[in-house]
Amino acid sequence: MKVIITRLLPQPKQTLGKLELFDTKGKSIFECKTLELPWLNNQTQVSCIPTGNYEVKARTSPKYGLHYHIQDVPKRSFILIHQGNYNTDILGCILVGQAHTDINGDGVADITSSKTTLQKLLKLAPDGFQLQIK
Repeated sequence: MKVIITRLLPQPKQTLGKLELFDTKGKSIFECKTLELPWLNNQTQVSCIPTGNYEVKARTSPKYGLHYHIQDVPKRSFILIHQGNYNTDILGCILVGQAHTDINGDGVADITSSKTTLQKLLKLAPDGFQLQIK
């Protein structure tokens, strides 16, 4: 399976994007929104990761439960795809959700329905996938 994340709207505090999952025949089978930190030269815990191609594996941790771990990110470790709603919920990871909406009224777009969106993605790609970020 393959996932393409397209970064659509870089902003000072975050980057809004779209994730699309393709089956082994190249057919699009799932789509959702993404929320990442802004691009700040791949600095640890304050920047999104570089564009490129990555292998992603399912992983379980006490903090996030079942989620994804992005492998071999240059100069970074433990970059995850996990649930959360706000840019303050991430330290370089990627959040998935249904829509970009200002949930808490601070004027910054957040991401909605993150837990259920991640569960849907995990059901469709339980072992992981190849990821392209563009």
